[in-house]
Amino acid sequence: MREQDVAAIVACIPTLRRYARGLANDAALADDLVQDTLERAWSRFPLWREHGDLRAWMFGILHNRFIDTVRSARRCPEDSAGDALPEVPQRARQADGLEVRDLESALRRLPAEQREVLLLVAVEEMSYAAAAAVVGVPVGTVMSRLARARERLRQELQGRASPAPAATPLRRIK
Repeated sequence: MREQDVAAIVACIPTLRRYARGLANDAALADDLVQDTLERAWSRFPLWREHGDLRAWMFGILHNRFIDTVRSARRCPEDSAGDALPEVPQRARQADGLEVRDLESALRRLPAEQREVLLLVAVEEMSYAAAAAVVGVPVGTVMSRLARARERLRQELQGRASPAPAATPLRRIK
């Protein structure tokens, strides 16, 4: 493997991690997905030449690993009384944190098909054709899912926005 090929694979790691975290909603699972993706890409690198775009090929591997993980989790439900400690909620330190939390929550509520297309096109800046290749659907389906995802996000985020409370006049008390 050439040095520039290794550099191209390494350059994909941050975007793979971001996409995996968006799909999985779990940092540990996302890191495992990226690790599996890198292992598969490394071991099957000679097959890449047939596919063309390295980034799209690696995103396809990650997407397929995620689908496999979801399918296997459905077959083998985890023990709900595990040893995991509950998450301690942290107070947002600034208003942006609240908006990000609302956006993440709205993203989690999107159907998986819409969320993955939205992440690929809007966050990873893939073309519709590249996203279609990653997900394995026609370009028109990508466009449709993306439009539905954007509209649903817009509705949810606007629905959550509450108007600012009206200022009450001050009264003078003696």
